[in-house]
Formats: sequence, C-alpha cells, structure tokens
Amino acid sequence: MIRIEVPVLIVGAGPVGLMGALLLARNGMEARIIDRRETPIRAPAAHVVNARTFEICRAVGVDMDAFKKYSSDPKDAGQVIWVTNLAGEEIGRLPFERQTDEVLRFTPTPLRNIPQHRFEAVQRATLPKVGAADVQYGHQWESAEQDEEGVTSRVRDLATDEIYEVRSHYVIACDGSGSRVRKSLDIEMIGPQNLLNFVMIHFAANLRALVKDRPAVLYWLADPELGATLVAHDIEREWVYMVPFDAEQETRDDYPTERCQALVKAAIGSEEYAVEIETVSTWAMSAQIAERYREGRIFLAGDSAHRFPPTGGLGLNGGVQDIHGLIWRMAAVEAGWAQPALLDSYETERRPVAQKNSENSLRNAMQLGEVEQALGFGEERTPERMRATLADPDGRVRVEASIAGQAEHFDTLGLQLGFRYDTGAIVPDGTAPPDVRNSVREFVPSGRPGARMPHAWLERDGTRCSTLDLLALDAFSLVTNSPDEAWQAAVSKLSSVPLRHVAIDLSSLEDEARWLEESGIGLDGALLVRPDQHVAWRVGSLPEDPSAALREAITRIVEGQSS
Repeated sequence: MIRIEVPVLIVGAGPVGLMGALLLARNGMEARIIDRRETPIRAPAAHVVNARTFEICRAVGVDMDAFKKYSSDPKDAGQVIWVTNLAGEEIGRLPFERQTDEVLRFTPTPLRNIPQHRFEAVQRATLPKVGAADVQYGHQWESAEQDEEGVTSRVRDLATDEIYEVRSHYVIACDGSGSRVRKSLDIEMIGPQNLLNFVMIHFAANLRALVKDRPAVLYWLADPELGATLVAHDIEREWVYMVPFDAEQETRDDYPTERCQALVKAAIGSEEYAVEIETVSTWAMSAQIAERYREGRIFLAGDSAHRFPPTGGLGLNGGVQDIHGLIWRMAAVEAGWAQPALLDSYETERRPVAQKNSENSLRNAMQLGEVEQALGFGEERTPERMRATLADPDGRVRVEASIAGQAEHFDTLGLQLGFRYDTGAIVPDGTAPPDVRNSVREFVPSGRPGARMPHAWLERDGTRCSTLDLLALDAFSLVTNSPDEAWQAAVSKLSSVPLRHVAIDLSSLEDEARWLEESGIGLDGALLVRPDQHVAWRVGSLPEDPSAALREAITRIVEGQSS
C-alpha cells in the first residue's frame, strides 16, 4: 500500500480547507488537501464574504484585485428588496450591509458579494504562489488511527478505487456539514438538525433590464405561491432561486430541468427573459454546533464544526476565522516554540463565537416570519390575501414596519469585526470590554486582549496601508508607538519565540488621536499581537522591567497557561 507522509492532512477543499493550506504554507508547513468531489464546485453556494475574512485573505497574500473582478458592485448588491415577484410590486427594502467608503475607518477590506465558487477559484490560484500543494480531487477520506506521534488516515482514490495511507502529525476536517471525519469520531452536533429544506436552483439569466431601477443582492418573494428567495450573484449572468420543499414527500429527482424552468419563470414574473438551468441541489437548514472541536490530533473547522442558517452570512466567514485561529497554534507547536496545550484554546475561543453566530442566524431566520404575519398569512395563505393586505393602508403600514424590523439581519459589522475572545490564549488586562449597545450592528475597535487589533490608516514607504498590514503572519508582533530602546531590547532578549517589533510612527497615522484611544496604549505602552491579528497582551505604559513582563506574558500564552 502506498504511504504518503506530510505534516498536515486537510480533508475538504472548500474555502476553509483552502485557507488552511495557504496559512500553513505561509508558516513553512506542508499540507496535503484532499476532496471527494471530482472537481471544484460550480454553483455559487455562499455569497457574502465579510470584512474579517477579506482581512485574513489580505494577510495571507491572496490577490485582492482578483476578488474585485468577481465581486458585485455595491450599487448592484447594496439593497435587499421585498417584491411580489421580480417583475411585480415592490413592498419594501433595506440596505444590505455597509459597503461604502464609510466603513474604511474600521477595516481596509469591506464586505462584498462574491459567489463561493469564484472565491475558491482565487484561493486555489494562490496555492502555487505561496508554495502550497494543489488539491487532490476525487480522493475520499475513509478512516484514521491515532497514536501519540500522529495520525494514519486511509484515503480512497475514487478514480481507481485504490486505498492509500497518509501519515500526518495532524488532520483538519474541513469536509462540510456531513463531515465523514466528524462522524467517524462520534462527535455529536448539538441543536436543531432540520429546520427547513430547500431546492437550490442555480440558473443563468441577464435580468438587468428587469431590475434596472431596483438592483439588489436578495429579493424576498412575498407571493405565497412562490414563497422563496432570489439571490443575485451577478445580475447580468448568475442567479440562485431558493425554493422550500417537503423532504419527506419529494427528492432532488422531483425537480427536473423543465420544472425548474417553470419555477424560475414564475419567480421572475415574466416570459421575456432567457433562463438556463445550471445546477439543481437540495439542502437542509440547521443550527448546530459540534460538542467538541478536537479529538486528539484531529480538529474540526468550518461546517464540520458548526452549521448556521444562511440568514447572516456567517458560515463561510466563521469557518475561515476558525482555521485562522487554529493554524498559528498548530504551526507554533510543530515548530517547537509552543506547548501542545496551546491547541486546547482553539475550541475555547472559537466555539463560543460559533454559538453566538448560530443564535443570531437562527433569530434572523425566525424573524423573517414577521413579514409573512404582517401580510396576513395564517390559514389563508393565498395571493389574494397578500393583495388585500397591500391594498389596505393600515395593512401596508404593518408590512413596512415588519420589514423595517429586519434591519439588524442586514447590518452586522459588529459580528464581522467585533467578536473577541474573553478566555483562551490571551492575558487579560483587567479592563472592561467596550460599551456596545448592539453587538450585532455596532463595532467599537479596541486593543483589549482578545480583540482583533484596531485598524488605522498610515503611510509607510510612500504607500497607504493599514496597521493590520504591519503584523507578522508567522510570529508574534510587539506593537509600540515609538522605537523605544527598552522595548527593542526586550524583543531582542526573547529568542525562544518568533517575535517582531513593530514601531508605529505616530506622525504617519491619518488619525493619531483615534489610534491612541482605540489601541489603549500610550506613547510607551505596547500591544502583543498574535499571528491571527488578535491582541494577546496589552500594557498601557512601559513596565518597570519590560523584558520580564514580555517574557512572562508570552510564556503564559505559548505554554497554554493563559486565561
């Protein structure tokens, strides 16, 4: 039997697995990526890539201009609109996230609408540029045995039906909601498994002429005979129609091309536009979190660890943030400058974030029912009931109020950037978290341990860049507001871990006062920032013995003794 040896085996080549391979390569570690699919996905699947995910892509060296090529213009994707059907009456609308330049004060990379298969294509194109191996498609993970030194996985080449072994130090399961790896470990998923079932009809059509006066990323169809959602991945080319169906009565085979054509035409509300059905698939909406994220040397990330309703766009993004938090730990342990106990804090940090994301996504999904209630749908669920409600001035007011009540669903900067780790690989400084009235919508940057380091614009070597761009991806960064000799000496004395001193020239900042306030460090204080850009330790001013203070903080973190 063929045996392959590699430090890390990644099972699943979706956006999470691909990001894992990129991060490992940037940390000097080799990985083998396998995926049971014959080819990359062709359907859009997820479509919202948020600010934090783009920040991680920027840090790892993905071509950000390539993302711009595939992203919808915010003028096209900046609204969510409720209509009777696409050609019919508009009932109400809301802004879709903050995609304008105003958000650049919080992040260098605002949220964009980009189909998942396009996002993955840009990631795959980056693999050879960072020295990562290509994906092995058509290779199915079968089983694994662990020992103290590593994991031996059995993998089937589906083209030849031959089994081979992969010996690795670690396995990362990025193989989706039906994860074979997770199931083999008997790790249970906690939460509702089957909330709703949908048929996803991916179709090609140029509907620019139809929606020219009301472009949007999402169209909620109020007509109960349609009762579904249109997603505009590209108004002039690529759409998805989500149709609820009864999984106990129907299967994918009950939706042949002809039926899907008819369903799409009804949703559009016009026969004038050519429609080509690309792919048809089914999926179940769930809200579940894995009971644990680790079994020995095997780790879960992304959909293998959590399943969210799509109402919030947190699945893909949460998964990329999972792998970002895992890889720096794995690389540190593998390189010998951190103890294996550091890996325990991966679940400690990421699982509570997943829980919050799941609760928010589920709440959004349930709250959408308020619009149906306002339309008067009860036992009488008919187009006539909808039209009667909309014709009644009081009914119209109720519907408009119910739509306005969905605003939090589509304004999530706080969830995108404001998640923080209260326990884990951090050294708390005793300060209170920022006072935030609405943690979903409102983001208050902070240098408090556990938070993502604040973004601020500055000029370096004649180029405008973000403070996030100054951070190391494969080392800790000690960020100070001056090239203080005491901090420089402290960094030079600590040779047991990779550590870089980042001295910010305050005169180069576009808003010095805001940076000082948000970072929480004075002219001689410091932030110790982890490779995943989260603050690990903060000191507001120069300690009496900076070398000892810095050494103690790093020791607590890398030995897994922090909070």
